[in-house]
Order: sequence, then structure tokens, then C-alpha cells
Amino acid sequence: MSTIDPDTLPDVACGLLFHLLNREMQDRGQFLFSLVESRIDFHDHFLSLFQKFCTDYPELGVALQKKYGSAERVYDLICQGEGVMPGKTSTMHWIVQDAPDVKPDAIEDELAGKWLIFLPPEEIDSAWIRIRDATCRKELGISAKVSTARPNPDSRDNRKVIYVYTPDWRDEADVMRVRERLRELGFSDRLGYKRNIETYKGEYSEKGKKVTFYSA
Repeated sequence: MSTIDPDTLPDVACGLLFHLLNREMQDRGQFLFSLVESRIDFHDHFLSLFQKFCTDYPELGVALQKKYGSAERVYDLICQGEGVMPGKTSTMHWIVQDAPDVKPDAIEDELAGKWLIFLPPEEIDSAWIRIRDATCRKELGISAKVSTARPNPDSRDNRKVIYVYTPDWRDEADVMRVRERLRELGFSDRLGYKRNIETYKGEYSEKGKKVTFYSA
């Protein structure tokens, strides 16, 4: 951990903690966002995970407690939407929602790719709910990812973005099936689909240069 900027350590800790919490809940057949939005108490389970987190990652645990004071405060933040709704999240740049039964880090596979949906900040929460819920119903791809309210120095403007991942860019039928479902969910504007291959090469759209593999 010594290579991480101490000022960002609490946010790194939050990102990892929320990822572990979301994954553990999903393994139990539950979704963190559903518990939060339904106001279902998961306090005891969260405290147990928090204690294990502090044992496994002591430096991150200290950083969390130093910034927020206690596990209770972190739990309260989650219940208010931190790490759940993009417009209410300021501790991390991204929220990820995997489809059920998808292996961890499937979106990192070189064959994967994603549809890109750019939206103004005031539309991102409602759009995320539609895509997140459809992902959990296995109606879209393997995962979805949304940028949050946390300022991102890499952003070119103030728009937010949602990525909708499919497992294999070569499977055009599946890629276009996901695109059609996105239309049914209200995303009718033309979208671009980018392969992880281009992302890993550091290739991004510039004036006169497009890196999207599909457009529909």
C-alpha cells in the first residue's frame, strides 16, 4: 500500500469494500442496491464484513476509520446511496453491477467489449436503474458500469457514461441483441460499441478518428 497516495487511501478502501460487499451479497442471492432501496436492514452482516476487511487489509481499515470515524458511519453512507447510486457517490469513480452467475472480472477479458451511453448528469441515475435492473435480470450482457458524481480528471466534458458489456465482440448476434434491448429500455440514439482490445491499446476517439467497432 505504500505506493498509494495517503490522501486517496480512504477512497481506495471504500471502493474495495463496496466491491466485496456487493459481490458477497450477490453470492448470497441478494443485491446491495435492492437492500438499500427497499430499506432492508443488513447492518450486522455489514459489520461482520467490515471487521474482516480491517483484518485482511489493516492499512485500508485504518484509513477508513480515520476518515469516517466508524463502521456505523460507512454503513449510514451506503444506506444513503453511496456506492449504490451514481449521483450520490463521491468516494469512487465507478459503480459496477455484474449479471448473476458471471465470473469476477469477466469485463476485463480481451474478447469483451461494451456499448457506450453518454448522458448529462441529471439523467444518469434513472438511466442506471434501468440498465442495472435489466442486467440483473440477465436481459443485457455480462455487466454494466457507470461513472459517478466524483470528478474524474480523465473526463473530456461533464457528461456521465454507462458501459454495457458483452462477453465476446465477435458474437455480432449477441452484441446486436443487447443493442436492441437497450432501445427497448429507451436508449434510441445511435451508440458506439468499443472492444477491450482498443481500450487496452489506449486508443480513444479523436477528431477524424473513431475506435468504435460497431455503431447502431
